[in-house]
Amino acid sequence: MPELIATRDAYGKALARVGEKNKNIVVLEADLSKSTKTEIFAKKFPDRFFQMGIAEQDMVDTAAGFATCGKIAFCSTFAIFGSRAWEQIRNVVARGRLKVAICFTHAGLSVGEDGASAQANEDIAIFRVIPGVRIIVPADGVETESAVEYIADHIDGTFYLRLGREKSPVVLDKSYKFQLGKAVTLRDGGDVALIACGIMVPMALEAADKLAAEGIKARVINMSTIKPIDRDAILKAARETKGIVTAEEHSIIGGLGSAVAEVVCEGHPTVVRRVGMNDMYGESGTSKELLEKYGQNPANIADQARKIVAGKA
Repeated sequence: MPELIATRDAYGKALARVGEKNKNIVVLEADLSKSTKTEIFAKKFPDRFFQMGIAEQDMVDTAAGFATCGKIAFCSTFAIFGSRAWEQIRNVVARGRLKVAICFTHAGLSVGEDGASAQANEDIAIFRVIPGVRIIVPADGVETESAVEYIADHIDGTFYLRLGREKSPVVLDKSYKFQLGKAVTLRDGGDVALIACGIMVPMALEAADKLAAEGIKARVINMSTIKPIDRDAILKAARETKGIVTAEEHSIIGGLGSAVAEVVCEGHPTVVRRVGMNDMYGESGTSKELLEKYGQNPANIADQARKIVAGKA
């Protein structure tokens, strides 16, 4: 059985580690430090941790202020609540090209029992449209830690790091190093390409196993950087396979699926089938129940791939 780690847990550990190396890092939180795991940083560096309360817009504007004074600010809360600060992220942080990392947790359906009002299935779309914002959706705990280290070492503007609540399988080797804008091919195959991000990456690997048992060779690509997206990896998959299935814990509108379809349409038209939320809200239930009901699972990824291979897409 693979090791299970929640990306929010990996985030908290990595944040404390980079804070040790760089004294200019400050962390701001909107009343949810126990859940986002920024409490790890807070206990270690209380003088560089700022609890802003339930005031997400204020948190982002304060982070911008720190950035203008030479600090590197990490802002955290739940993705659905942080979305309230879209205007501040757009007009103050991103437009000013300030060194602020927006690191929101509890994204997607896997928030579970908190229900539709707490399930951010639109956050990638609304942040992706902001000029200059880089968007990262790590596949597992290993990639999360590496991405946090990358941001701390290379930040030159605004980043959006999207993290989850539930534990998910570790699929990357401990030696893995994140590179912005570079996809990672986890499995090769010439029949169909499965391009996934976040918790859907291990599901894409499981789907590939199902397809392999049927003689279908699926290429599995971890597209952890949604913006800037790896056009070369996408176009290579479009040229070398019969089509692409995208898989994301997000709406199929404006997220990974849309980004891949845009690249394919402009560069090498092929069939693209998108797995994700289909223009709808979720509901309350366990993470497992919801992901199954809304088709964000290995079975649906495999089914979409079969349709492409069979020419029925």
